[in-house]
Amino acid sequence: MTARETPTGFPEIRVPAVLTFAGLVLGFVVGIALRGSAALEPVLAVAEPAGKMWLRALQLTILPLVIGLVYTGISQTLAAANGGALARRAVGLFVVVLLFSGTMSAILVPGLLELAPIPQSAAAALSGGTVADPGKVPGFAEILAAMMPENIFAAAAAGAMLPLVLFVSLLALAATRIAEAPRRQLALVFEGLAAAMMVVVGWVLMLAPIGVFGLAVSLGASSGAEAIGGLAHYILVVSAAGLVVLVCGYVLAVSRGGQGLVAFSRAMLPVHAVAISTQSSLASLPAMLAASRRLGVRESTADFVLPLAVAIFRATSPAMNMGVAIYAAHLMGVELSVAALAAGVLVAFLVSLSSVSLPGTLSFVISVGPIAMAMGVPIAPLALLVAVEMLPDIMRTLGNVTMDVAVTTAVDRRSDAES
Repeated sequence: MTARETPTGFPEIRVPAVLTFAGLVLGFVVGIALRGSAALEPVLAVAEPAGKMWLRALQLTILPLVIGLVYTGISQTLAAANGGALARRAVGLFVVVLLFSGTMSAILVPGLLELAPIPQSAAAALSGGTVADPGKVPGFAEILAAMMPENIFAAAAAGAMLPLVLFVSLLALAATRIAEAPRRQLALVFEGLAAAMMVVVGWVLMLAPIGVFGLAVSLGASSGAEAIGGLAHYILVVSAAGLVVLVCGYVLAVSRGGQGLVAFSRAMLPVHAVAISTQSSLASLPAMLAASRRLGVRESTADFVLPLAVAIFRATSPAMNMGVAIYAAHLMGVELSVAALAAGVLVAFLVSLSSVSLPGTLSFVISVGPIAMAMGVPIAPLALLVAVEMLPDIMRTLGNVTMDVAVTTAVDRRSDAES
């Protein structure tokens, strides 16, 4: 792993996504090959504890990292919104798209799972054969009560993510009303916490190939190849949510950006090529700037809005992260109420502002965990789902860069109308 500072000020963390995926495949192969043999027991004696310890280490990092990143993300968004009329238009459209993204997924993914349910054998395999107690699913009254706990520190100790995210967001909003010096000092504390925890999470994810291998060996030995079909089903369902965001980017560019469908599609081809090869919005920025110029977007608008979008805007994050959490709920037998889904959409929106310029695997860990916890969904399935994140991450990047350019065209056209 290497770590260097990114344009956002955080260390750049590289995680071994390919090795993690290889660990998953190898674990399945070893587990399936050793089923029923005498050699399986000594292998499981090492593999199972390794997988469980890695999962605990992953869970341990989520809370402090989310606290630091949510405060920093909200602060950056509020600061950007104060950057003038162009910035306010861009940030306003970002907010609308992000809220739509999460809400759409809360409707779409359960519908897809009704039309094409998770294969029962795959669900049993990926959930470890355990299901959650339906009596513990939070209802509307419970979620309202959870938003205002008696003690925020007790809520943190209990892992209650919803009140913590709301409290940190409120703190970031309140900090805009204090003097600049203490506001900056407070921001530095949370920035430092987020940066340090990102390094810690990077260390944990460096062990992901070993941890995922251990979990996959146990899973392969107990379920055979059923889990593989479940993972393929998961990739298709979650990627479908990202695909809707991508299509909506084209709709936005045509309807609000004044672009022709063919012209926009042609301009996006080089951007999509870079996005697929790098799986990075930041690396795709030069291609997005070139596409905006080909589409006739004013240089002053593109040079401001696109870097801002890369910094604080991830259009597919609420949709696909909600999709992962809902999928995990179905795996664990958790029935999600409307209130629980609403809580997930809110947390998905707030957390999406905080996972900027992060690798897909790292963003997956810090984004999906809080959403699942806010909806009362166990996060244990995420330990295996993260191993295949490199595949849905392609759709994440394609949707993000498409919506980035689409929003830029819409903001530019509105600026023209008002000038």
